[in-house]
Amino acid sequence: MDVREHLVRLRKPIARRRNAAIARLWAFVPTPALLRWQRFSRRWLAPILEFQPPRGAGASAAALLILAATTYGAVMGGHGPTVLANLQAIGDAVANAVGFRISEVALAGDHQVSREEVLRRAGITGESSLLFLDAARTRDRLLTDPWIAQATVLKLYPSRLRIGIKERRPYALWQLDGQVSVIAADGTVLDSFVPQRFASLPLVVGRGAEHAAHAFLSLLSHYPDIARRVDALVLVADRRWNLQLKSGVEVLLPETAVETALQTLVDLDRDKKLLSRDITAVDLRLVDRVTVRLSDAAAAAREQALKAAEKNKKKRKGGEA
Repeated sequence: MDVREHLVRLRKPIARRRNAAIARLWAFVPTPALLRWQRFSRRWLAPILEFQPPRGAGASAAALLILAATTYGAVMGGHGPTVLANLQAIGDAVANAVGFRISEVALAGDHQVSREEVLRRAGITGESSLLFLDAARTRDRLLTDPWIAQATVLKLYPSRLRIGIKERRPYALWQLDGQVSVIAADGTVLDSFVPQRFASLPLVVGRGAEHAAHAFLSLLSHYPDIARRVDALVLVADRRWNLQLKSGVEVLLPETAVETALQTLVDLDRDKKLLSRDITAVDLRLVDRVTVRLSDAAAAAREQALKAAEKNKKKRKGGEA
């Protein structure tokens, strides 16, 4: 082997080492992308990496995880209301211990609904705390009582509560399928039991009558001579009304032009004493005529009178012949 060949062999490892060193050097040369990444890391990752959690954070996180898992399991198992009630009871107990027990409840506007019923409907007991009382939810609960039209709930810390309610007024009695209920002017059923103090309210009968009663009774009030005779108002096919009078006479009103029909009835009673006669029904459904149905006794008497009149007429003709 000559000297030249030997030198070539020596230069190859040196060249490889030099190229590797140059490659490593270029690897550490910062490029624009690398510089941006470094700036991002210093700005956002450094605070996270340097964060030191407080003492007990791990135990608290574990407890929260267990509580979340337990709550999820209870809800999925259908025990959600029980869990919430228990949590509410625990919260109330803690709040009461530090002075937030409800010691005074001022109630205004209660006339038909008793104080005990208002508190029961609101969910307020001797263990309730003012701190954990949800005023909006309490108000919504009060409004589920049909007697209560409006409600306000005001918390006065540390231990006083004010509740104001506006009750619906009993307006009429409504009969459907033999069941009589007390209703308000808007048709809300207030009570399925009729106390004696409400026995004198107007009686409306039929499906849909509870909602249509207010408008018709307002109209009927303009005809007091008829209104004082009415015993019940019957809604027929949700279209028109029949009046059941205290005397037993039934008045059939039309679907439209009700005011005209009522005025006609007033005029006939004033001029002809119609409603004082021995009749069972007055049909005002047709605009151009009034039909009167006689009682059985009156009908029989009328038949006899007609026969007697016909007989007398024949006698007169015979005498003239």
